[in-house]
Amino acid sequence: MSDPTGNGTAGAADPADVVEQLGRIGVVPVAEIPDGEAAASLAEALLGAGIPCVEITFRTAAAADAIAAIRKSHPEMLVGAGTVLTADQAAIARDAGAQFVVTPGFGPAVVARCQAGGLPIIPGACTPTEIQMALDAGITVVKFFPAEAAGGVRYLRALGGPFKGIRFVPTGGIDASNLADYLAVPGVLACGGSWFVRKEWLVGRDFASVTAAAAAAAAIVAAARAGAA
Repeated sequence: MSDPTGNGTAGAADPADVVEQLGRIGVVPVAEIPDGEAAASLAEALLGAGIPCVEITFRTAAAADAIAAIRKSHPEMLVGAGTVLTADQAAIARDAGAQFVVTPGFGPAVVARCQAGGLPIIPGACTPTEIQMALDAGITVVKFFPAEAAGGVRYLRALGGPFKGIRFVPTGGIDASNLADYLAVPGVLACGGSWFVRKEWLVGRDFASVTAAAAAAAAIVAAARAGAA
């Protein structure tokens, strides 16, 4: 499998391994965590649902602390940093132990910083031009964002026509009602979403709801994969 970072140097995680794990799991929890103290409990809730990964977004000041806490308390979790907007944030994420970075758009400076540090990056792309930019940078896995607002499944299928070598991680407007539809699109590696790690649940420490919703998401992935086999 080609290197999604475009850089074969050693780093926080092996790029091919990150891609393999995300593809196997099929769904990526995108969590806006309120404080670092909630991190370990969030990891436990997701593991209990059979989802050993999480993307901690840099939408709160607790992101780096949460990433570090999960890497320490639950090393079996695949932990990524999301909503990374600057090269400095990418460096902070790497220092905290992030194993991959996800961005909402294609930022050349962020991509360059991640590649220089051997940190797998999944940049946002929702147009042919952005996908071509990713290819030019040696990247073959992109975040299709904002998925529903950009045109949803129909648009994603159209994008997949000329870009058959690209793997997509659709995110934005995806929930239990349309997850299976996205997973059925050729080229989709996994889907990202926050519907099963809702901010209010994390703030209220309602991790039982996280586990229940995450388990339902995992069941949808399993059914979709079984149907495609």
